[in-house]
Amino acid sequence: MSSTTKPERRTSGRTFFGQPFELSTPFAVELWERFSFYGMQGIVLLYMYYSVTRGGLGIDEGLAKGIMGAYGGSVYLFTIIGAWVADRLIGADRTLFGSAVVVMLGHIALALVPGVAGIGVGLVLIALGSGGLKATATTIVGSLYARDDPRRDAGFSLYYLGVNLGGFAGPLLTGLLQSTLGFHYGFGLAAVGMAAGLVQYAIRRRKLPDAVQHVTNPLPRSRYPLVVVVAVVAVVVVAVAVLTGLLNVSTLPVVVVAVVVVATIAYFVVILSSGLTADERSRVFAFIPLFIGSAVFWSLYQQQFTVVTVYADQRLDRDLFGFPMPVSWVQSINPIMIIALSGLFAALWTRLGDRQPSTPTKFGLGTGIMGVAFLLFLPFVGTGENGTPLLALVGILLVFTVAELLLSPSGQSVATKLAPSKFQTQMVALFFLSVSLGTAMTGVLSRYYDPENEAPYFTVLGLVAVVVGIVLLVVARPVLRLMRGIR
Repeated sequence: MSSTTKPERRTSGRTFFGQPFELSTPFAVELWERFSFYGMQGIVLLYMYYSVTRGGLGIDEGLAKGIMGAYGGSVYLFTIIGAWVADRLIGADRTLFGSAVVVMLGHIALALVPGVAGIGVGLVLIALGSGGLKATATTIVGSLYARDDPRRDAGFSLYYLGVNLGGFAGPLLTGLLQSTLGFHYGFGLAAVGMAAGLVQYAIRRRKLPDAVQHVTNPLPRSRYPLVVVVAVVAVVVVAVAVLTGLLNVSTLPVVVVAVVVVATIAYFVVILSSGLTADERSRVFAFIPLFIGSAVFWSLYQQQFTVVTVYADQRLDRDLFGFPMPVSWVQSINPIMIIALSGLFAALWTRLGDRQPSTPTKFGLGTGIMGVAFLLFLPFVGTGENGTPLLALVGILLVFTVAELLLSPSGQSVATKLAPSKFQTQMVALFFLSVSLGTAMTGVLSRYYDPENEAPYFTVLGLVAVVVGIVLLVVARPVLRLMRGIR
């Protein structure tokens, strides 16, 4: 099958829970990658701000939250590089495999290199590798379906189940090792999980569609020197910014936000000025309000790894039938809810078929409900240190989950549906730029969170998201018209 041929609808033969059987390959590799990613992420913030006597590095808590936000934003920012490499140089399949190797090396660095050096090397490698892996894995899933296949959103929901199986198990096991043996054992387990994903992908990768094993828009060899020059200049700019103090751990969150905004504008301009058809150009314009709603959503949702982690450590009653629950276990609450509900959402979208809510409507609902989730923290303001009942946070995270299932799988799916033919992987990267912007914003916003005065923080952010969700619902029909027949 050529890179421009549409996949055929597959209604018979071997299937994976009613989906194309090849979906099982990205399902498995993302399961293990998310096991390592969320397993590490569940404990790395604690590692940074816990005192040395508790096995940590003793970094200021606000600074540590900023680093986490900047790191998270960089993960999705690097999808640009991964997507470009896939579309122009080596194809989605090779990009995914190489990125997974880089991720594994990052986890090994966290496990074996002590102190701040281990954090620096490990997080940079994981961010770079995860960026390449995320964009290409989503492209591979999209390649299994025709644009008008009604199973498409259901397939992405099932794929999302694999992501969250890993996200559920990772924090549980790494958190258990961290609390019993130490942080570096938890990081080591994350490296083992990524290695397992690599092995599974290596076995099954040849069964994937030909389109993801070839370069869709090859870069002319005459332009290779320019690429090398740009890469060298970028490295030099970063080095100079670090050496002059312009880029440091304090300014990193704001710098990442600024870089993502500039990259987003540049990406839209490049795509829209690349000789698109009228339908393709209209679909790219339709993606702009979806991008904004997604960025707002993720700026709240990704605070699970900053504000909610601190909340779990300082404000949550973690007594679990007499057992002091590790802080990182809170990170497994959302994935277990995804596991329980994603199948229901997939079945619902499959059953409704063409009658399911349009993508703009799903985005509006997801963003607004995410705002409601933040407002639900307000009844527990003033309950004191470790005074919030565990069941209350479980209920709030259930609302997080419903919002996520409305927006995230649909966002990845719509990126592949709206993508111009020459920008298949890079359009997915553009969606992940919205995640990058939102995640980087958590590093900026979370510095304003004060456990002693929480009400203004949760009120303002919650209301902003609710308003944005309502606006998206109001403009859903005009956006749908711009999508030119795609829902």
